[in-house]
Amino acid sequence: HQRLQATFIYVTHDQVEAMTMASRIAVMNDGVLQQIANPQQLYDHPENIFVAGFIGSPSMNFCDATITQSNGDMIMDAVDFSITIPVEHQSKCKDHVGDKVVFGIRPEDMHDPHFVPPGVHQSVIEAKVDVVEMMGNEIFVYLKVGEQDIIARVDPRTTFSVGDTVQIAINMDNMHLFDKESTKAMA
Repeated sequence: HQRLQATFIYVTHDQVEAMTMASRIAVMNDGVLQQIANPQQLYDHPENIFVAGFIGSPSMNFCDATITQSNGDMIMDAVDFSITIPVEHQSKCKDHVGDKVVFGIRPEDMHDPHFVPPGVHQSVIEAKVDVVEMMGNEIFVYLKVGEQDIIARVDPRTTFSVGDTVQIAINMDNMHLFDKESTKAMA
């Protein structure tokens, strides 16, 4: 591609391949165009649940939730956990108090509380460890939060074991909210 200085159109069902090779990606679902953007834009700002779940490996975690307000705080009230929405992100939620939404968080935005990167606005939830996959440079931890299954990609120094009840820190700076009905990202 660089040598020929030509435009290529490459069709693949492998999102990892698309992310590594493309300068722009058109994501389609059942023949309908969902979003066109560069790989990082698709990853950081998916326009809907389909794109959010398709881009990234392992894929984004999704939880049904309701946005509530209590004592001046905005709360993401999922069935099995509640977390405070950081002040910086409340503007996108203010018109949706009481609405059903889908909360999305990528596995790499969930951390062992002992190894949270500096400057992260975090909320902590409790989960039970179901499976631990040691990958060398990272660990995939399959968790149960009540009835909800979630995946976390954590620091390799993490010492979680199957059966443990653990704390998981969620990087709320990278949270995603989607309208439950339309599945579109909320601004």
